[in-house]
Amino acid sequence: MKSPQRTTLCFVFIVIYSSQSTLNLNLEPIVHPLILSEHAPAEEELLRQKRAVAGSGPASEEYTVEIEISFENASFLEPIKAYLNNLSFPIHGNSTDLAASMLSVEMTTVCRPVGSEIWCSCEAGYRWPWERCLHNLTCQEHGSSFSGHGCRCLKGLPPNGPFCQLQGADVILRMSVRLNVAFPEDLKNSSSALYRSYRTDLETAFWKGYRILPGFKFVTVTGFRPGSVVVKYEVRTTTPSPELMHKANEQVLQNLNQTYKMDYNSFQAVTSNETKFSVIPETIFEGDTVTLVCETEVLSSNVSWYHVERRHDIQNSSRFSVYTSILNNLTSVSHLTIDNVTQSDAGEYICKLILDIFEFESRKKIDVTPIKISANEETKVMCDNNPISLNCCSEKNGNWSNVEWKQEGKINIPGIPETDMDSSCSRYTIKADGTQCPSGSSGTRVIYTCEFISAHGARGSKDIEVIFTSVGDNSSHKREVHEFLRHVMEMSTVQSTTGNSLETSKAQEQQANVTITPGPISVSEGQNFSIKCISDVSNFDEVYWNTSAGIKIYQRFYTKRRYLDGAESVLTVRTSTREWNGTYHCIFRYKNSYSMATKDVIVHPLPLQSDIMVDPLEAAIPCKGFHSFQCCIGEDEDYKVTFQMDSLSFPAAKEVNGKQVCYKYNFKANLDSWCPRNVEMFCHFTNAANNSVWSPSMKLYLVPGGNITCQDPIIGVGEPGKVIQKLCQFSHIPSSSSNPIGGIITYKCEGTQWKVKRNDCISASINSLLHLAKALIQSPSQDEKLPTYLQNLSISTGKVEHEIRSSPGSLGAIIDILDLLSMIPTQVNFKMMSHVLSTVNVILGKPVLSTWKSLRQQQTNGSSQLLDSVERFSRAFQSGDSTFLSIAQSNVQMRSIVIKTGYPHNYKESFVFSDLDLWGNVIIDKHQLESLQSDTSIVTVAFPTLKAILAPDVQEKDFADSLVMTTTVSHNITTPFRISMTFKNNNLAGRGPLCVFWNFNLANYTGGWDSSGCYVEEVNGDSISCTCDHLTSFSILMSPDSPDPGSLLKILLDIISYIGLGFSILSLAACLVVEAVVWKSVTKNRTSYMRHICIVNITASLLVADIWFIVAAAIHDHHYPLNETACVAATFFIHFFYLSVFFWMLTLGLMLFYRLVFILHDTSRSIQKAIAFSLGYGCPLVISVITVGATQPQDVYTRKNACWLNWEDTKALLAFAIPALIIVVINVTVTIVVITKILRPSIGDKPSRQEKSSLFQISKSIGVLTPLLGLTWGFGLATVFQGSNAVFHIIFTLLNAFQGLFILLFGCLWDQKVQEALLNKFSLSRWSSQHSKSTSLGSSTPVFSMSSPISRKFNNLFGKTGTYNVSTPEATSSSLENSSSAYSLLN
Repeated sequence: MKSPQRTTLCFVFIVIYSSQSTLNLNLEPIVHPLILSEHAPAEEELLRQKRAVAGSGPASEEYTVEIEISFENASFLEPIKAYLNNLSFPIHGNSTDLAASMLSVEMTTVCRPVGSEIWCSCEAGYRWPWERCLHNLTCQEHGSSFSGHGCRCLKGLPPNGPFCQLQGADVILRMSVRLNVAFPEDLKNSSSALYRSYRTDLETAFWKGYRILPGFKFVTVTGFRPGSVVVKYEVRTTTPSPELMHKANEQVLQNLNQTYKMDYNSFQAVTSNETKFSVIPETIFEGDTVTLVCETEVLSSNVSWYHVERRHDIQNSSRFSVYTSILNNLTSVSHLTIDNVTQSDAGEYICKLILDIFEFESRKKIDVTPIKISANEETKVMCDNNPISLNCCSEKNGNWSNVEWKQEGKINIPGIPETDMDSSCSRYTIKADGTQCPSGSSGTRVIYTCEFISAHGARGSKDIEVIFTSVGDNSSHKREVHEFLRHVMEMSTVQSTTGNSLETSKAQEQQANVTITPGPISVSEGQNFSIKCISDVSNFDEVYWNTSAGIKIYQRFYTKRRYLDGAESVLTVRTSTREWNGTYHCIFRYKNSYSMATKDVIVHPLPLQSDIMVDPLEAAIPCKGFHSFQCCIGEDEDYKVTFQMDSLSFPAAKEVNGKQVCYKYNFKANLDSWCPRNVEMFCHFTNAANNSVWSPSMKLYLVPGGNITCQDPIIGVGEPGKVIQKLCQFSHIPSSSSNPIGGIITYKCEGTQWKVKRNDCISASINSLLHLAKALIQSPSQDEKLPTYLQNLSISTGKVEHEIRSSPGSLGAIIDILDLLSMIPTQVNFKMMSHVLSTVNVILGKPVLSTWKSLRQQQTNGSSQLLDSVERFSRAFQSGDSTFLSIAQSNVQMRSIVIKTGYPHNYKESFVFSDLDLWGNVIIDKHQLESLQSDTSIVTVAFPTLKAILAPDVQEKDFADSLVMTTTVSHNITTPFRISMTFKNNNLAGRGPLCVFWNFNLANYTGGWDSSGCYVEEVNGDSISCTCDHLTSFSILMSPDSPDPGSLLKILLDIISYIGLGFSILSLAACLVVEAVVWKSVTKNRTSYMRHICIVNITASLLVADIWFIVAAAIHDHHYPLNETACVAATFFIHFFYLSVFFWMLTLGLMLFYRLVFILHDTSRSIQKAIAFSLGYGCPLVISVITVGATQPQDVYTRKNACWLNWEDTKALLAFAIPALIIVVINVTVTIVVITKILRPSIGDKPSRQEKSSLFQISKSIGVLTPLLGLTWGFGLATVFQGSNAVFHIIFTLLNAFQGLFILLFGCLWDQKVQEALLNKFSLSRWSSQHSKSTSLGSSTPVFSMSSPISRKFNNLFGKTGTYNVSTPEATSSSLENSSSAYSLLN
């Protein structure tokens, strides 16, 4: 044999050679003779049959010859394979050995070079012997794992053989073939001559044909049956390939007389030796989920299942699910899953795999055992605080996963369960005291249920009736009160009923009368209720609530208030569930004295709207078609259900399927007047308390039949391009009624078929967890349940990781679960945090990243929602007695320390992800730590893959390949602090890095990267140091392209804003003072009076707006309480008073226009004032109220990090900009008209000199102030758009900051009559001299006249200033309270 290292390719094939003469060849070790005489005695009958067919003469000898051929050119392999496959057998020998013939040639082994190695793999149907697999290296990369059956691939060819051998043991093929001749009756008699003749001829042909099969032993005809003539026969051999079997069948046809008319296409073969059949679990209880697994090494997915007793094929349905797959291209595996198995499902099951003419069949019988629980059905318990045990046992040991105890009755007395799984028994120990069995409750019967739950879902239960008896009622009817609780009847006074000794010991203690909400409390699920408890004593140490079972209600569910003459506590439940059923105690404690009142609460079952599953969500039907509607819930309660469409009501038919109950109605549209039309259908559920709930709507589109192209019995009909949504559990996707899948699937009609456009389905296990999470957040005992739930979530997420990789819906559901659980206000310990991060680790794994991309196309804030959830868990984390804790997973790491008083070190934590070549660290200076409260926990969590899934910023900037690190503290921070971070940056060739943090408020609360308060401190090779302080400045309304904090331009703009606003407020106040001083002197005519009315209101409105602006800045900079509500209020008033400034400017312009154009009309002063105030304040109020009313309900009135009108989401800013700019245009037009009218008056249009002076002053004021106001907000609008030039921001800040000063100068002091009045008010002789000069000069060319050159320059220089930016502030400020503490790098 050639050395494999010298060959490009080699292969081995075997030749089965038959001869009746001696074969004088020295073929050892590669020639293996198979001499018939050497067979075991057990096969003598088979040998006789073989000799009879072979005929007389010497016994034939068969040899198996293994031949190795090596090639330098690998391309020779396929032609040789094709040549061998086309050979016809048997091939007779040459003239020297006429009796010898070649029966078959099979290629067994092929060796190919792979890198520097030679890999030798077996062809189909062959394997390396087991001992070779043990002593040689296998090719694991090719799935070549081995067991007792051998392996498929070895590294290198064994030097001494053997090569690949036939796979598996001998099998008996039960075969059949059809003869296209009439069926003679004699073939039914095995002793008839015709039967013997048929059998002899057929067996002879079969022997000659099938002897080419490797491992062939014998063939025998077993009978005939009608259907033309169907020949049944058996072949014993090793499993042949389909190709070789076809060759053998061809040989059979060639060796059989043509008069038999054998049909070549009718060959069939059935074998039962190749299939492994297993059943999980081995012991099956009623209600289990049973999985039957059929496994064979024949590669085919054509598998069918058959139930023998029911005599039908099994198809996918609500309880049966068939799934077949090919593993590693080696094995076919088919699973039959039976949900909620019943005794009628017991019996024999057949798994049948079909490949070509072969049928591989395997059978298995399963037995279903009912669960039988034994227990004492009635027990009496005395309420004397002595323990009593309730016991129940399963009559048959099983794989029980849990035993649950439940109770139902008027009083709730929990116990302690103990379960011994080995003995299948459980004990429930209860201790009842006098407070749990109040007076009058003797004889109360409570049903305790012990329920055994198997690992596969079966449940069996037994009820135990417990009769509770009070101690006093059992004997002398004397009541004895618990040492710290006294029972109080509703609305009655608490009185002491103890003996003399108790009265003496508590004589000095304060007693209280406690009253509670009168009347019974009866609500339905989903409704709210409250219980008010009032004490007539205000001096108490503690107020708390608990249940009759002694379970304490958490303080977040109730409030307490103290008055001078009493106190009250109110228990409030916003969404009641059946867990809130029971008796509640309101307890006031003073020292060792307890005052108590009780209240019974009854919660009636009623499904929540979110728990009602409707089908269809939307559907289309022809105008005279029909459609079935159904509403399903997960419980069987006594509800009255009707279907409602408009004013029509239809009865519902109830259908119970396992644990799911569905209400159905078949709707038929039989009126032409209805078409085309869109209608909505609802389910209306009413419970025993006469409370009701509506289901989500079901939309039905009635369409003309001619437009319909897509039809499906489940999805419905549709027109081309029609898109509909459907709950996944009612779609084509298989689902179990006991554990349905969730989510929504979207279909689109394309051509004549419905195509899946989007699949948001949630796997059954994750959907179940989601429903449990929604129930958990409404539970009164959510704190106790949360640790167990987080553990189950972690385990389940790990098990269904493969489902998450292909299901965006399941991934989104896990994110929603974490979001819900993180909102439970409870402390999180180390074990709980470990489970949370274990779950996060799975969904942030690299295999799931592609699913994140699909999720982001459907739900943009999933990654931001996950980050927010982790931060909430981090803030609630308490490390207990440990000062330092660490959790490390492959996709997430956490470090935590507890800061004690006088902590002497810096906070410095490092994170390394070596597999991803990423690292980073966080540093907080020890001086910053001194400001924190003692025992504050600092938690830092680092994510290596989160950066890839967090949404990019609005400018689609590239991201550096770096960590995302979030640091949280357990106590609120009232002062800013500095945090430093160092990142490993793998993007060395990119542009300059940018340090950013995740701001949850951006992009309509979906989150985005924000660089405010963060800056790059140092870039050193592949490490980048960042520092963030989260300090906000006054310029909170700067645009997204504002300069970085700390830059010279940023500081300059802040200084301008602060100084300018100060000047503006002082100027406006001065203007009001001046107007008050000169009011009588300057309002002598009607025009002057109205002008100064307008100036005063313009000044006052702008002054109030400036003050509200300061309030808004303080809210956002210092995070005052209720800042969200206050921010809405500040935005409203800023909007209102800014608009008032403009509308009073409009009033001023219209008044001027009226006085000059309509000279002959004279309106009274009171009417003018009424019109002016209506226009000046009425119109702004209407606009402001409509704006806030239209946007605030959707929480899109204000911006995400600034108290000003929203721009990005609703364009609410236009409610200010459009009126303002329209007024600017109107006033400019009025000014031009007025000036033209004054300079060129028509006959009869000459007003008095004093009137003319007033009108001219008005014209000058409008002509100057209106362009300034318009120019200011014109630059403000320019800053709205991304990428706007920084010059616009500078000009806008300048103009906006000094607008109060401009109003003082141009609206007030520029008025000549105001100047004269001031001079007259404070007259001195030198002032009078100056006044004369000024007057003289003013009569010729006033310095500030419109035609003065100085005035023209002045007008060109001045502009409206301020810091009331109209642009989006998303990237400008970071609120310490509302922003994430997650930081990263932006490149």
